[in-house]
Amino acid sequence: MDRLVSVVMPVRNGGAHLAGAVASILTQTYADIELLLIDDHSNDGAIASLDDVDHRLKIVRNAGSGLVAALNFGIERANGQYIARMDADDIAMPARLETQISYLDAHPEIDICGACVEIFSSEGIRAGNLRYQRWLNSVRTPEEIHRRIFVESPMPHPSAVFRSRAIKALGGYRDRGWPEDYDLFLRADAAGMKMGKPPQVLLRWRDHEQRLTRTDPVYDLPRFQAAKAHFLVQHRLNGRGVIIWGAGKTGRQMHDVLRDEGAHIIGFIDVHPRRIGGRKRGLPVWPMQYAQTIKDNWILVAVGAAGAREEIGEWLERRNKHEGIDYLFVA
Repeated sequence: MDRLVSVVMPVRNGGAHLAGAVASILTQTYADIELLLIDDHSNDGAIASLDDVDHRLKIVRNAGSGLVAALNFGIERANGQYIARMDADDIAMPARLETQISYLDAHPEIDICGACVEIFSSEGIRAGNLRYQRWLNSVRTPEEIHRRIFVESPMPHPSAVFRSRAIKALGGYRDRGWPEDYDLFLRADAAGMKMGKPPQVLLRWRDHEQRLTRTDPVYDLPRFQAAKAHFLVQHRLNGRGVIIWGAGKTGRQMHDVLRDEGAHIIGFIDVHPRRIGGRKRGLPVWPMQYAQTIKDNWILVAVGAAGAREEIGEWLERRNKHEGIDYLFVA
């Protein structure tokens, strides 16, 4: 291979997990790397305590402030043909980069390579995270990622490896008030870039209460929904009308953000007998059988209950409705 991979790792107070994350990159089976550790104004001493004898470790201080600025600062300084992401509290499996570069070599049409993950925590993993892990690891091909990207991001951000030309063509990261990684992947999808993952688990993804995704309001559910609505209306719905499957809280929230983006919403579908025949947000609520009559409008399935996607998808497919053509999952 012998092609440089630039690993970008932003750090703000990496604490006790930082040394392990750094070591997991510097001991990769793929050795032609530079690890750009972007110090985002840390003050906990964790960076200063690193053993920096490996010339591939380059510590630079973020010229700006915050994650988006740190990521773009790292990309600007990356010299590699590939730019890989890594977080300061995760563990890369030893063959992670070798496997991902081999995957990109074998699939020249792929612009961004993700990875399957193992979520772990010192407090143990909750059932919801296990379901999330199974879903993430099941959505791997470019076609699956394109169809399912509006459920939530199918690409675990710290596992991503970009062809350098691809991330630079996207203009790097931006701050739109919703998650910067989801925004990047949605922009890649809208630009026609292909994303995929090899089947191996290549990253141990740490869950803990201090994770940015748990502490920063930009990662709250309404901000994810706002991102979905924007890219749905601008890049996927193509002006077709929308019928939302699910008149509960999630469906109503999706209605609101889609409406704010200018979508033409016609009504809801639901299975709850108390909702059917009524109105939500001033629009009619039909039984699920109504879906069989829909010809030119999108069905957006906004039901997040465990197992619901599978049941609804099977029901629609049996009635000659096809995911990505007639319906999309958006929760």
